[in-house]
Amino acid sequence: MSPSSSSKTPAKSSAKKPLLISAGVALAAVTLGLVSWQATAPEERGARPAGAPTAPKTAPGTTGADSGAMAELLALARRDAGDKLATGRADAPVVLIEYSDFTCGYCGKFARDTEPALIKKYVEDGTLRIEWRNFPIFGAGSEAAAKAAWAAGQQDRFAQFHAAAYAQGAKEKGFGADRLLELAGQAGVPDLERFKADMAGEQAAAAVRRDQEEGYRIGVSSTPSFLVNGQPIAGAQPLSAFTAAVERAKAAK
Repeated sequence: MSPSSSSKTPAKSSAKKPLLISAGVALAAVTLGLVSWQATAPEERGARPAGAPTAPKTAPGTTGADSGAMAELLALARRDAGDKLATGRADAPVVLIEYSDFTCGYCGKFARDTEPALIKKYVEDGTLRIEWRNFPIFGAGSEAAAKAAWAAGQQDRFAQFHAAAYAQGAKEKGFGADRLLELAGQAGVPDLERFKADMAGEQAAAAVRRDQEEGYRIGVSSTPSFLVNGQPIAGAQPLSAFTAAVERAKAAK
């Protein structure tokens, strides 16, 4: 994997600590190497946040996780038909879970270069469901953008907000309050007053916190990070890596 395909958690992250790590998921994190998702952009390199969980690294390609651990990773797919931050059928045979940060350049690369092709090839025919997890790791701007994305989703404009926030050059403009409103307007969010209230509310904070804790619980330490039916893919890999993973997962069903 290229050393420039993902971004690592910096020390100044405001992410919350996880709660408990179940034995099965802890085993999976070690055995599958989720905590060794190491590819880091040199300009975004940093230490893990204080208090974030650590686990031994494993070599890529390690196999042999027990069925209980794999079952727990598979169970992370929420398959909630009312999930406003997901795309694709809730009963799709393959679920791709994405842990991403709107200020992460490589997350933007995936959003622009790879995800549209996956949607066209696999989501539209019912094979794939993509579930988003907010995993803000680069401070206040990351947190604000995550909450804004959730708020846009409450008015069925998550996909449009996602596209606007990841457009080429968008992250360089920052994610201050005025900029987030501008992005909501670009996304066609109909009620901007509700958007502002939702973004500032406890439900948004709780939703983002839930996603963060899930990611840390399984050892995610960089963005973007993915699970495809429980199997990890690290960083903004080429489209071929994702199509191969989807095809393997589909064949295994």
